[in-house]
Amino acid sequence: MVNFEYLVPTKILFGKGTENEAGRLIKEFGGHKALIHWGGDYVRTTGLLDRVHKGLEAEGIVYVDLDGVVPNPRLSLVKKGVGLCKKEGVDFVLAIGGGSAIDSSKAIAYGLANDFDLEDLFLGKVSTDKIAKIGAISTLAGTGSETSNSAVIDIDTMGPKILKRSYNHECARPLFAIMNPELTYSLPPFQTAAPGADIMMHTMERYFTTERDVELTDGIAEGLLRTVKTMVPEALAHPTSYTARANLLLAGAKSHDGLTGLGRVGDFACHAIEHEIGAMFDVAHGAGLTAIWSSWAKYVIHVDPERFAQFAVNVWGVQNDFHDPMSTGLRGIEAWDQWCHSIGMPTSLYELGVDPTDEQIKEMAEGAVEARGGDHAGNFMQLHVDDIVNILKNAR
Repeated sequence: MVNFEYLVPTKILFGKGTENEAGRLIKEFGGHKALIHWGGDYVRTTGLLDRVHKGLEAEGIVYVDLDGVVPNPRLSLVKKGVGLCKKEGVDFVLAIGGGSAIDSSKAIAYGLANDFDLEDLFLGKVSTDKIAKIGAISTLAGTGSETSNSAVIDIDTMGPKILKRSYNHECARPLFAIMNPELTYSLPPFQTAAPGADIMMHTMERYFTTERDVELTDGIAEGLLRTVKTMVPEALAHPTSYTARANLLLAGAKSHDGLTGLGRVGDFACHAIEHEIGAMFDVAHGAGLTAIWSSWAKYVIHVDPERFAQFAVNVWGVQNDFHDPMSTGLRGIEAWDQWCHSIGMPTSLYELGVDPTDEQIKEMAEGAVEARGGDHAGNFMQLHVDDIVNILKNAR
């Protein structure tokens, strides 16, 4: 087990009606004027925005609104938000939505607290530990951005080519996260399934490790994976199941706050690859991940077949062939594929609806390595450009 530091300062307010407490929490954390940031019609049409406005007004919090967030959030909107915040004297950013809205809000908060070009931050040319105050109201169970230290942005301000890049720092963890499972009842099936798969992947990216002696962390991760495995189909079958929605919302937050990776080094090669797919083809993040995971898994299983066998047995209930961990592990990968199909998620690029050329595959492979700042992506197996090319070709 490797040394680690674990601190999640985000205050979670969980349960029915908690969105009405946003004004009180902003005031508690010293905010006076807030930017409310979201995307889509849901926030307005359901009355959620009105309730948030009233909560802020009741506490004397002044606010300005900025909508327009799209999946795979754009830096161009972030820059618009930074300009608005500076013009209006905003000192607090409140995100309403899922990962896209929260990541966009984090990027705005970075821009509000610093003077450098945000392109340089997300391209790794500068770094910072300064960020404006942030809070989040979660309306989707998936990315875990409401408790994570990560912000992922599509850089669309440097010409026709879009780059999807992230910046990770502990300062980016929101001061509070409001989580009312009822706010996720009306999600379309795809927006339940794809983020549900993302929850799984955030834990699986940490679970597949060559680090030994992590039994407690394994148990936490496996329990979370089994829960999500059950609750996504339950939420699809019964959209207003409070139990299913509550478990998914909490799992999303815990899958990406570091808990399921304590004491080990995560992999995140699939995230690096998917970011390139998402930037090139503008696909949903969770669906992009499921489209490539089994191809990645079959490519790297030889590194530690016993790890994959443990995953197969403890998460998917596969019968363990103690004499052949490779066979057991491969059946676990098959079980993953079957689960993905059962909730409408793709397990290949063809099913995802994209058909990259060999040139595009090479470009994505190079981008995945470049984004990691070295000569490879991943830690379970260090993947170089040729490896990622093979994984993408196998995922067709």
